[in-house]
Order: sequence, then C-alpha cells, then structure tokens
Amino acid sequence: MIKKPLHSFHIPVMGLAYTIDSPIRVAQFGISSVISIIDDEITEKMRNFYSQKFNLDYSAITIKAEDYRSKRITAYLNMVDHIVEEKFRAFKDDLIHKKEVLKDFVDMLPNTSGIKKNLQTFLNQKNIYSTLKNFVDTHLSPGSIDVNIMTKVDKDNFKKNEQLPLIYNDAHASLRGFAKSKLSASMVLSAGMNPRLYSYIEQFEDFYPDTNNQIRKKIILKVSDFRSAMIQGNFLAKKGLWVSEYRIESGLNCGGHAFATDGLLLGPILEEFKQRKDELTETAHSLMINALQTKSRHFPSTPLETKITVQGGVGTADEHQFLLSNYSVDSVGWGSPFLLVPEATSVDHETRKLLANAKEDDFYLSNLSPLGVLFNTVKGTTNDYVRQSKAIKNKYGSSCPKKLLALSKEYSPEGICTASRKYQTLKLEELEKQKSEMNSEQIANRKKKITEKACLCVGLVNAAYIENDIEMKGENQGVVVCPGPNLAYFDKEISLSKMIQHIYGNTNVLRDSYRPNMFINELKMYVDFLKKGMQESFSENEKKWNTFRKNLLEGIDYYQNLFKNTSFFQKEIKDIEQELQKYKLLLVQ
Repeated sequence: MIKKPLHSFHIPVMGLAYTIDSPIRVAQFGISSVISIIDDEITEKMRNFYSQKFNLDYSAITIKAEDYRSKRITAYLNMVDHIVEEKFRAFKDDLIHKKEVLKDFVDMLPNTSGIKKNLQTFLNQKNIYSTLKNFVDTHLSPGSIDVNIMTKVDKDNFKKNEQLPLIYNDAHASLRGFAKSKLSASMVLSAGMNPRLYSYIEQFEDFYPDTNNQIRKKIILKVSDFRSAMIQGNFLAKKGLWVSEYRIESGLNCGGHAFATDGLLLGPILEEFKQRKDELTETAHSLMINALQTKSRHFPSTPLETKITVQGGVGTADEHQFLLSNYSVDSVGWGSPFLLVPEATSVDHETRKLLANAKEDDFYLSNLSPLGVLFNTVKGTTNDYVRQSKAIKNKYGSSCPKKLLALSKEYSPEGICTASRKYQTLKLEELEKQKSEMNSEQIANRKKKITEKACLCVGLVNAAYIENDIEMKGENQGVVVCPGPNLAYFDKEISLSKMIQHIYGNTNVLRDSYRPNMFINELKMYVDFLKKGMQESFSENEKKWNTFRKNLLEGIDYYQNLFKNTSFFQKEIKDIEQELQKYKLLLVQ
C-alpha cells in the first residue's frame, strides 16, 4: 500500500548543509526534505557526528579509498535512513501511548487532512491502544529523504595529474552514491541540463519502473519554465527514464542561486503547467515506451504519476492554499523561513540571529558565486567580515581546499575556482599590467569583479559545523548564507510546530508590518532586474530586453485578470491591484 504524504509542503534543499540533516530532524512527522549530496566531506563528518550521537558503528572512509566520494554519500544516506526509521518507530510508539504527543501531532496536520480528523477522534476516547496502533501503522509514514545534485557542479577529477574517467566527476559520483544507497526516495536535479549526467542515470536499475510500475528512485527536475521542463523531460524519456515531479521555482524570489527567466512570472508559468500537464506527460510517456521496448524492459501502459510542485517566496497560509487550489500543485516548498526553525535546519546561533534581525534592504542579489550566476544572500555575514578584513591587508581569495567549484579552465586543464587565491592573484596581476589603459573607476570596478567571489564550498557548510561543534580545519572563511528575500518578513526563531501551524493558517508568525503578496514581490524583482539590465547592456541586447519587458507586461495582464476572479487575498486585493497598475505604467513609459 502506497501511503499519501501527510503534508502539503516540503522543505527544499538549502545551501550545501543547511538541510544536510533535516530528515533526521523532521521526517518522523511526515515532512519531506532535501539533502545536498555534492559535498562528500560534510556527509562523512556528519556520519561520524551522528554515529557518535546514536551509538552506531562507524568506520571512516578516507580520501585514499577507491571511489571515496560515492562511498561516503552512500554510507551517509544509509545511516540517515536507519536513524529516520528508528525515530519514526519511536514516534509512533509515543503517539499510541502519550495523549499529549498525539495532540501536538494533530495540531501540526493540515486542517483538510482526513488523517487529522480520524486522529482527533482518538483524543477523547479511552482504551484505544489496538485501534490507534492499527490506524497509525496503516496511515502514517515518514517524510521522504530526498537528495539534490546541482548538475553544473560536475568538475573533472585527476589522480597524479591524470584525468579520471567521467564517472568520477563530482556530480556523477554523487549520483552513484545515491543510486547505490538503500533509500527509496527522489533525486532533485537542479541548475539546468547536464546531458552527460542525465545519460549516466541509465546505468542504475532503481530509476526504471518495475513490473508493478513502481520506481524505487525517482527523478525530480527543478525548472523555471515549461519549455525547460519539456526539453529535459523528453531527453530523459528517450532513455526510458521518467520524471516523477517538476519542481517549479521562482527565478528571482528564491534562495541560493537565482536563474532569472526572460521576464516570465511565476503565475503565468504555473498556468502553463496547469493547462499543458497532459501534453507534458503524454509526450514523455510515448518516448519512454519506445526506449523501454528497445531495451527489452517492462513498460507501463499508461503515463506514470507526475507531480507539479512550486517554491519561491511563499510566506502566508493564503498564498500556500492559493497555489494548491488555483494551480492544482501537489506540494508547496517552504525554504528560507525554515532557517529560523532550529528543529528543522542546521544553522549556527549567530547566523540565525542575523537572519531574524535582517530587514528588506539587507537581502540582495550578489555576485558572490564562482559559478557566475547571481546569488541571493544577506548583508552582515561572518564571511563578509572575513573577506573585508583580508582586503584591508590586500589579501584576496580562498585557499580552495575542496575545489568543488574549480570549473574554470582558463589557467589549468584541471580547473581553478574563481574564488581561489590562485585565480584572483593571477587576475590582479593581469589588471596591474592593464592599469595604464583604464581610469580609476574602471580599475576599481574590475578589481571588485575579481575579488568579490566567495568560497561557497566552505562558507555554505560552516554553519552546520559550528552548530554541531564539529572541528573546522583550514583558514577561517566564516559563514555564507543564501536566504530568499521573503525571509525579511520573519523576525524571530520559530518552533517547528508554530511554523507548520503558520503554513496551515492556524497561527501567524510574521512580523507586524506590510508584506507584499508573493507575486507582487517577484514582479518588483523582475522590474528591478530589467532596469539594471537595460542600463548596462540595452544597446547590445535590445531584442532581449524588449522581449523581457513584453513578457512582464503580459504577466501583469494575466495577474489583473486572475485577481479579479479569485476569493483569495481579499484583505490585500486593493494593494495588489494598485501595485500591478503601478508596475504596468512604469513598464510602458
């Protein structure tokens, strides 16, 4: 029997380590969350940490071991699965024997949940042990232990200056680590298409449907628009692989790396998925059948289940329910607000305090990422202070101990990270030779562009090390944190129970101030993005920016019609209409 998810939200991946152990923290409550598995070092350190905490056997997998990256990830995921199973078993026992635990759990479930209604009936009954136990065993299941691979983080690896085969690339090794684990869960592929990596999935049995049309390890694609979903879904289908979920994320109103669309807004994107979902699944099904027949494998006669989920900037119960109701999505991702929930995410106290106190102007799109993609962050991180103090001494760049983002081949076939000391030194030396050809402003801008890159490989894991008192070796990099701008409206640490009740509309944890609707917030970000882009490169990219503006105007027309015909957002509908008109006038000037 396949049990339905208990919740209508999930916790997406955040950074390299903010959700590294989230399943251990929340899966027993039926909450699904996503672990980043690109960094094998932190998975090994966290396996050691939790093995000690739960008195489990631990044997270190050193970098001298053959295929150590993959083996570390497999071992960590297997341990997480074991701990979740044990915690879920203990939690079910508490539900059956302790009324206060049962009541607290009932309070955390969606108001529309049939399971909640049934569990409520047990609260006022006596001698219910056997019937309650049967109900719990039949209907409850832990949240999924899903994993994330950022497809572009797939560096070639070398041994004694000799390049290793493709399967030892970072993302390939991460995929193999998940594929060989005992998990029955999903793999989220983010940051665009990597054909070599996608083709590698074919080699693992668990990604194919069995004779009961069940897939042990499912594929989730994180996408920003329908076209991308169709291209990637069909590419995988031609290999006999099914995409079980398309996870739509706002291009700008999100955490981490921001992949802006060409002015396509989240509402119209969701509308297209809603209208064309059958086309998406039927096209992929036809392609998958042909591929599976060619491989002499079992194939399903009808399309398998395809979920559509969404995330990016959601902050109220009204927004949550609107996405579920209006667009028929299967789940809504709540990411950044959970950085303020100690029971759910791995964040050190100082960083959590910074996030709680940060206001709208503190959140910004930066050029910190060595990937050359805009990166959401917040002012005042310890990483900011570390880099500033180095700059005062004319010292720039990181020692680059992990090299996960050593992707530039400009100076070496082995790759070099643009945030590394080596790279920035070389670039600054080049700048010094070119000074005579530039004015002081140009020199300053060029220097800033070179030196503003941050070591994300270290900065994005340090919070987990600090919180869990795990030793950090090497030079101090401080903490890099990558929240979405929506976090500006949350101003305190929040318990897990309170956050869930907020999501379902049973309490409110937002600070008492004006917060624009999530769609308006995203629109503002895109208008600002357009303004900046036109100022910097309109003459070179006139066609691009005109298309961008056209898409924004069409998105505004869509919203104006949408909000005239909805029963949601009634308290803020006038503000929404005024904001839409304001941005429309701004764009047509």
